[in-house]
Amino acid sequence: MKVCHLSSAHGQEDTRIFHKECTSLAKAGYTVYQVTKGKTYEKNGVQLVGVENPGKGRLQRMLGTTRQIYRKALELDADVYHAHDPELLPVLLKLKRKGKKTVFDSHEHTAACIEEKGYIPSALRPLVRRIYERYQTRACRRMDAVVTATPNVSEYFRSQGCGRVVDLCNFPILDPEFVEPDYASKAISFAGGLNRQWNHDVTVQALEEVPGVRYILCGRGSEEYLASLKALPGWSQVDFRGTLPFEQVQGLLRSSAVGMSLLTPGANTDRKNGNMANTKIFEEMMAGLPVICTDFVRWKAFVERYDCGICVDPRDREQIRDAVARLTGDPAEARRMGLNGRRAVETEFNWGLEEKKLISLYRELEEEQRSEEKHG
Repeated sequence: MKVCHLSSAHGQEDTRIFHKECTSLAKAGYTVYQVTKGKTYEKNGVQLVGVENPGKGRLQRMLGTTRQIYRKALELDADVYHAHDPELLPVLLKLKRKGKKTVFDSHEHTAACIEEKGYIPSALRPLVRRIYERYQTRACRRMDAVVTATPNVSEYFRSQGCGRVVDLCNFPILDPEFVEPDYASKAISFAGGLNRQWNHDVTVQALEEVPGVRYILCGRGSEEYLASLKALPGWSQVDFRGTLPFEQVQGLLRSSAVGMSLLTPGANTDRKNGNMANTKIFEEMMAGLPVICTDFVRWKAFVERYDCGICVDPRDREQIRDAVARLTGDPAEARRMGLNGRRAVETEFNWGLEEKKLISLYRELEEEQRSEEKHG
């Protein structure tokens, strides 16, 4: 069966789309294509098909890139089309009318997030949400499956009458070659988005009261926010590495003693409940790091169950300071919690378990396709 994944917003080697879903399907024996902006080449058994970038603006992406992706999708003539962005719902509907199997992959709770989008005037956001939500519901009821990245979004789509909903959490691909981190390094680390939602400013401020501790920080973000961090006195304790390739992130984590995952509650985190779609905490646990993380209900449940870190209010400088001081000041305690977290990933929070659900879904689609062809 020929499978084609589509994205207008994500990079060509996106962790969820390429490294997890497409690579897993290729390993399972499917012929897999991925259509995104970029170049055309083959990797991991996946044929990456690039389309031209029509421009950097949001409207150009939603209109120009979407049209190019649809044309390329038709050329490939796949059996199943699996799209990863809301603006591709019309593309899926067109492909569905042509008799194709279609899957919508909702990486976040898009409808809820509309009310936090700064580019939409605040007075219009409730209306825009209602319009989008109605359209998304009608479209997704016609899909052969909806895939989500966290249980609360799965529950939402089921409540909207979508028939087949599969939850594929963003758990890390388990690295079998485990090397213990440097628990005596007095370093804390984060690899990901450099934006306010991860509370780097509070972390840097907390470091001012924990002398000798370094914050190894890498990722991409706005120049404005990065400049505000550099202006803080605690920046002298930050080891900023910029953007690192996917393959180098684990090495960075191993060079530290503690992983930081201080995500601000919002629409996409199910507010204070938290979700299971944010990869950072699980990547840090896989590396054997004890985690200092937001006290979300869902996160606190497994952190306390496995005793693998400390949950704090992500805007409370004193709580962060005390947690950093405790774990960097006691390497034995950091090691104990870190190894507990590694065992949690080996047991429960790894992509290998989610991969089985993905393959099962595609086996179902394959059987349905055969049945339709037989009786068609």
